[in-house]
Amino acid sequence: MSLNHVRPWRNIYRRKSRQIMVGDVAIGGDAPIAVQTMTNTLTTDVAATVAQVQAAAEAGADIVRVSVPDEASSKALKGIVRESPVPIVADIHFHYKRGIEAAEAGAACLRINPGNIGDEKRVQEVIKAARDHNCSIRIGVNAGSLEKHLLEKYGEPCPEAMVESGLEHIRILEDNDFHNFKISVKASDVFLSAAAYQGIAEATDAPIHLGITEAGGLVSGTIKSAIGLGNLLWMGIGDTIRVSLSADPVEEVKVGYEILKSLGLRHRGVNIISCPSCARQGFDVIKTVEALEQRLEHIKTPMSLSIIGCVVNGPGEALMTDVGFTGGGAGSGMVYLAGKASHKMSNDQMIDHIVEQVEMKAAELDAAAEAAE
Repeated sequence: MSLNHVRPWRNIYRRKSRQIMVGDVAIGGDAPIAVQTMTNTLTTDVAATVAQVQAAAEAGADIVRVSVPDEASSKALKGIVRESPVPIVADIHFHYKRGIEAAEAGAACLRINPGNIGDEKRVQEVIKAARDHNCSIRIGVNAGSLEKHLLEKYGEPCPEAMVESGLEHIRILEDNDFHNFKISVKASDVFLSAAAYQGIAEATDAPIHLGITEAGGLVSGTIKSAIGLGNLLWMGIGDTIRVSLSADPVEEVKVGYEILKSLGLRHRGVNIISCPSCARQGFDVIKTVEALEQRLEHIKTPMSLSIIGCVVNGPGEALMTDVGFTGGGAGSGMVYLAGKASHKMSNDQMIDHIVEQVEMKAAELDAAAEAAE
């Protein structure tokens, strides 16, 4: 059994956007919502950057962004693209020539910040490079770097100013017959971001890249991102996401997937349902879940596992999961398979046993999926 039942009250109706390609990854339309992250190594350190890209890809990242702040980084980008298992987005800010060089180096997408890159003629040169090298573009509007004329018009960063900035740059791309683009309107403030994204979603059919920029550390940034991105995704807005954390990029990928999994929008790996534990627990739930999260990181097959400390909610949760364990008495608990009580297992052996059961179930699901293709 699985938690991924279809229920009318669980449906999310995604906004209709046109589809573009970032390398071989489809963004928008009916494509799965892609998960992105960004490296934080020096781009000129090719080995370190490639290692970080590979780690992010192993964690499930569909796309990885790399900053290209100078000519040396442009030169290094070619080697990074060559070694990357996923499409690389080049992050371009102040110098339009970096965008041209990144396209030539094989970047799958150029992220340009309209408030920083310069006048329309420079943007046109970047568009030409993108077209010549089959490269998409992300228009990256940011509340912290809005154009001077918009700040003068509105007095401060606001949703209207961010939407207007985005539409001005969409016009430039479309006037140059370039339609292979997506857009983001990010802010560190959840309310400002949400309002701006709602505005841009109504104004264009371009695919939308979601993010709460500079969200903070692992805990606070995760919470802020979950609230901001979660509400927008629930409304059907968003075709690709990046969780911005002051943390390892792998953590950004993990959080991104957890947000999508919680809304039933993307499924990867083991979804662990566990109780917070209390005096009724028949085993140490917290340490058990910590151990299982680490031991099951290698599982990519979507499936569910319930780890509940006692019989108050344990059997009920196990009914809806592929594998379950409910604490009992006398140093043992009940193992559930496909929602049914299967056999008892001692607490001191249960972690190894649960890992074995999950691996067996994952292999079974993988074989069934392969046979259905």
